[in-house]
Amino acid sequence: MSLISPNSDKNANKSVIVRSGDAEVIGQAPTTIRLLADSSSTGGALSTQRVTLANGADGAKPHRHDASAELFYMLDGTAQLLSGEQVVTAERGDLVIVPAGLPHAFAAAPGEDADILIVITPGVERFEYFRHLERIAYGKVPPESLLDVQELYDTYFLTSATWNDARP
Repeated sequence: MSLISPNSDKNANKSVIVRSGDAEVIGQAPTTIRLLADSSSTGGALSTQRVTLANGADGAKPHRHDASAELFYMLDGTAQLLSGEQVVTAERGDLVIVPAGLPHAFAAAPGEDADILIVITPGVERFEYFRHLERIAYGKVPPESLLDVQELYDTYFLTSATWNDARP
């Protein structure tokens, strides 16, 4: 990853630059996550990733963050987002911001693709969380292992009848 970190005195007041080709990619179609900038590289200001979902694929099940807001910017396609007890359909150019503590989830709309830029602020070290998800996907660790790291990643899993009713 190409990156200038503002955390060191030498790089104080410098930009964080991540070249597209240098970003770590987690997963494969239908769900791909491009890790862009983690909290440690932004001085704690934010963490961000790009999630690409194909053909109605799920992005994240219902959860909440107690200490951070989450911003979803639609780069392309159509997504469904749970925000509290409301399911919002977002399309290219739309922005949805979910405040800290509010349950949320996201997925590509049924039969659609979605390309989403996600920003969490203030930042939380999340890259290892996404690597953990990949280990689950490949059967290296059980899904229940996420319950042990909820506090570490400020990601608390929930159930949502509203979300379940909206998803095929």
